[in-house]
This record gives sequence, C-alpha cells and structure tokens, in this order.
Amino acid sequence: MKYITTVGDQEFAIEIIDENQVSVNGKVYDIDYQNISGQPVFSLLVNGGSFLGHVYDGDEDTLQVLLRGTLYEATVEDEREKRLRAAAGGGAADSGEFVLKAPMPGLVVKVPVEEGTEVSKGDVLLILESMKMQNELKSPRDGTVNRVLVKAGDSVEQRQTLLSLE
Repeated sequence: MKYITTVGDQEFAIEIIDENQVSVNGKVYDIDYQNISGQPVFSLLVNGGSFLGHVYDGDEDTLQVLLRGTLYEATVEDEREKRLRAAAGGGAADSGEFVLKAPMPGLVVKVPVEEGTEVSKGDVLLILESMKMQNELKSPRDGTVNRVLVKAGDSVEQRQTLLSLE
C-alpha cells in the first residue's frame, strides 16, 4: 500500500513493503513497531534505532505525533484518496471556472447534475467506477454547472475533462 504523508510543508511517499519493511521516498527501512497496552503509544525500531512515539487524533484529518520531544502535525492519505481529492478540486478557488477531470480511467455510472444546476460544496457531481469501486466526485465549492461533457455509460481516461462549474 502506498501513502502520501504531509508533515508541515513536506510530503513523504511511503510504501508498506511488508510487515518488516517500509520505503520512504524510495529509501527502504527495516522496521518493527508495537502498540503499547492499547494506548496511543508506539514502540518503533527503525534500522536498529529505538523510538517511542505518542500518536493522537488532531483537527479534521490530522494526527498529532509526539516523537523525541517534538510535536508534529501530519496528514496521511493513500494515493487513491489524494487523486480523488485533487480531482474534486481540493483547494479550488471560490470564483471563476472549476474544471472537474477524471482522477483515473473508468466508467461514468451516473451524472446527477445537468447544465444550469445550482450546486453546493460537497454535492455529488458525478459517480465514476474504476477497478470495481464507485467513487463520488464532489463539488469543491458552491456554483452552477455550466458544461457537462459526459453521460452515464461513457468510458473516460485519466485527466479527461468531465464537467465544469462557474
């Protein structure tokens, strides 16, 4: 499984190779970790070095990690979530045109909006099936659908424009 972890303004590409190895930005580390007594405390061995970390839920989708006396705020997303969030306009501007593009190749299952439909942030704009999973692509902001370029049953390629909002 591959994840993108953001700490501050740095992103780390993390791949879990097996239960004893992980890759961080392409560098492989031998690891062993244990949760201590069901508490938010973890014992971590990395290439023979020992660390004790405390992990707590933070605001929204963040984790608070206390490691070696330093508190870090981290977000962890799998690659698929990150692509979907980007396609749904994570960080989209509040005005101007927003273009929804396919985050992955797939089959359009449903388009519950049409041109002229008023939408609110979080409303489903399109349902895309990829690898036997249905993904709801949601509006990143309030607006009006001004173009719909696909319909249910259409096959789409990654980064293909699906619709746009004003």
